[in-house]
Amino acid sequence: MSSPGAQGQGAGPDSAAPPLCTAGYEGLVQDQLFDRLEAAGVRVLIDIRAVANSRKPGFSKTILAASAQARGLRYIHVQPLGTPKAGRQAARAGRAAEMAAIFGAHLATPAAQAALAAARDVARAEPSCLLCFERDFHLCHRTIVAAAIAAETHQQIVHL
Repeated sequence: MSSPGAQGQGAGPDSAAPPLCTAGYEGLVQDQLFDRLEAAGVRVLIDIRAVANSRKPGFSKTILAASAQARGLRYIHVQPLGTPKAGRQAARAGRAAEMAAIFGAHLATPAAQAALAAARDVARAEPSCLLCFERDFHLCHRTIVAAAIAAETHQQIVHL
């Protein structure tokens, strides 16, 4: 269920590493998200929201983690890979370039780099999916995180 042209964004897929998936849950109910993850063979859900709360039922951290476990998935919340408030505000206003600049500066911080390394290690070892809210991966920071991981792992990126 990848989007056209969304695959192979690394420097060439590494046949030893599983694909790196990304997903946004906007417009979905929890079962739809988990069905997509299962169809893609995902084993680890890496939540990269700065604030893992949601007004959408089933997507706040505690219930999402419990539901993931019930479906046989491991859940990890990597808060330092979330978009800072100013970036979230820019994204909500449709200012994707501004969001990307804000997030890029944030991603360069030591805390975000350490979190990126941890997420990279998980994604390299097990079929994983980066999760955020935004439906359109072009407008979401998860694309930036996925590209940063794939730049080192050469994994194929698949946007679910």
